[in-house]
Amino acid sequence: MAGGWAKDGAVSEQIEASIEDELKRMQAQKRPVGESLTECAECGEEIPEKRRLAIPGVKLCIDCQQERDGAHKLRGGINRRGSKDSQLK
Repeated sequence: MAGGWAKDGAVSEQIEASIEDELKRMQAQKRPVGESLTECAECGEEIPEKRRLAIPGVKLCIDCQQERDGAHKLRGGINRRGSKDSQLK
């Protein structure tokens, strides 16, 4: 049952659209290609063999990769939820 002017199933459609958008964004991320390095491209530390086998084409050690992943990236998005006040007007 939908409320207000929303059609039936609108909330489910919004959730599915958000999930699809996130999956597309994740799939579009660059993946390592080529042969794995034995030493990290940034700090020169040895990359463990298990990591090289698990992620073909890896170029960074775990520490450097975690630092890079931790850097917050701003990305635009759509607020599909909206505020309660905007729905009441």
